Amino acid sequence: MASTASRHPYLNGPPNQVPGFSSLHRMVQLLLAERVPADGRILVHGAGGGLEIDALAREQPEWRFDGVDPSREMLALAEQTARPYQGRVALHEGYIDGAPQGPFDGATSLLTFHFIPRQQRLETLRAIHKRLKAGAPFVVMHISIPSAEPDRSLWLSRHLAFAGTPAASAEPSRQVMKSNLSILSPEEDEASLREAGFDKIALFYAGFSFRGWVAYA
Repeated sequence: MASTASRHPYLNGPPNQVPGFSSLHRMVQLLLAERVPADGRILVHGAGGGLEIDALAREQPEWRFDGVDPSREMLALAEQTARPYQGRVALHEGYIDGAPQGPFDGATSLLTFHFIPRQQRLETLRAIHKRLKAGAPFVVMHISIPSAEPDRSLWLSRHLAFAGTPAASAEPSRQVMKSNLSILSPEEDEASLREAGFDKIALFYAGFSFRGWVAYA
């Protein structure tokens, strides 16, 4: 497993870019385990790479996982990463509509929503919600920063600095993030979760440009 991580750049990326990444999956596991039974079934939205499946499956030996991701290459990497747990893991190529209907005991979406176009984010949340059992936990984490300038640009600069972006590349990289990513403010993110049907929304993680919430179907 370690050799796979050392060979593929993606598996080294999140630990270097996300503050406290080494503790993130443990927090996610603890939040899910409050309500997910010992033999629970988890929906992993944005499963490419397989890092969260690997971490959760290690801690919970009876949980089963359905991972969905639109990238065939990233799913192939997830298959390698989660190979020790292959009897408990099913991977599906596509967006959320390609995921099984469930109902699931819990769901995660880590480092994914800032890649989903703004106009598709609410429907994606609703599609996750309808696949969950009543009261099931949903743990979500992604880039979430103020919308107004100059705060937005300041937080993007901080994001790039933490990731080790060279000073000469910082401004072009910031413009690419503004153009290519779908980034809401924390207030907009929480409002979207409520509109999709989730309640008891609580912030559990804040690290520079990233925010994470637990909410319940």
